Amino acid sequence: MSSSKQEKLVSLFKSARVVPVIAINRIEDAVPLARALVSGGVRMLEMTLRTPIAIEAAKAIIANVPDAIVGIGTILNADDLARAEELGAKFGISPGATPELLKAAAASNLPFAPGIATASELMQALAYGFDVVKFFPAEQAGGIKALRALAGPFPHVQFCPTGGIGETNAPQWLAEPNVIAVGGSWLCQPVDIKSGNWAGITAMCERSVKSAKAA
Repeated sequence: MSSSKQEKLVSLFKSARVVPVIAINRIEDAVPLARALVSGGVRMLEMTLRTPIAIEAAKAIIANVPDAIVGIGTILNADDLARAEELGAKFGISPGATPELLKAAAASNLPFAPGIATASELMQALAYGFDVVKFFPAEQAGGIKALRALAGPFPHVQFCPTGGIGETNAPQWLAEPNVIAVGGSWLCQPVDIKSGNWAGITAMCERSVKSAKAA
């Protein structure tokens, strides 16, 4: 796997620091949501493949919100990875990883962060050349104590923790030296998307970006 892919992913995460995990249920919400996030200073968007219209929503954002850096999350297999590449996504993220997915991701041109929750899973990701990973589910898998424990045998690995992270604890995670960014749905709550509270989402992003910079 080329180091340039990893370097590009590192650059994206370092620039973003906070990454919204987005599930779109109505296509008409996609573009206004992306604009609200970008207006709040959040440009790196993880569009998850959790709904039937996810790919269509990502296409709409790519076409209409040029300042957004659109990636695909919840990549579960090689087919999902291929769909993300075909779409023109800038990065890919998975909640976990199989050998088949890691092999396909290593061979692809898409910057990719596989999900890990244990040392053994991390060793498998490293075997395929991935030293930038998603730590998921972060709080449920042991929280910051677990992340610090992984830093011992894996000092060169950089993490994007996701799962149980919100506005109040994101700064604590970001203060960890091996954390490159954090992800979560707190930046765009489903209730705010459903009600079209775009101003509220922008305000949340502004607060979170400010806290991330301070951390």
